[in-house]
Amino acid sequence: MSSGPSDRRSIPLSYVLWCFSLLGVCGLQRFYNRKPFSGMLWLLTFGLCGIGQLIDLFLIPEMVAQANHPSLAAGSAAPMNTSSFPSIERQLLELARQTNARGFTLNDAMLDLQLARDEGSETVKEEIERLLHAGLLDVGNDERGRVIYFEP
Repeated sequence: MSSGPSDRRSIPLSYVLWCFSLLGVCGLQRFYNRKPFSGMLWLLTFGLCGIGQLIDLFLIPEMVAQANHPSLAAGSAAPMNTSSFPSIERQLLELARQTNARGFTLNDAMLDLQLARDEGSETVKEEIERLLHAGLLDVGNDERGRVIYFEP
């Protein structure tokens, strides 16, 4: 499920759908915000006898934020949108700059980088090798003998 502009949920429309509860049709705001199970519960129980519907009046901004967030949206088994992540190259160079002469290990990189689900240590190793050959990273050893990477 994509989170493109046409697929994004809006707070004002959620409130308009909430207003249908005043006519006895409860839960439309939950269906709209990708919560079909609770939407059905609200529909069949008149918004949990009105209490759930009233609470939703305050929860709508949070529901919209969750519905618009790619990893929290219903059906999050879909591939995560990683276009918001900086490139691995940029993340590695920023990590090198942050750690200065102390450097970072492969384990540090794996813990600090934001990676897509299909990217793992092999992808990171390949990118580190590329940066080493391009002269953007240097390699050495720390006092414990671990391999570290740092900014030249």
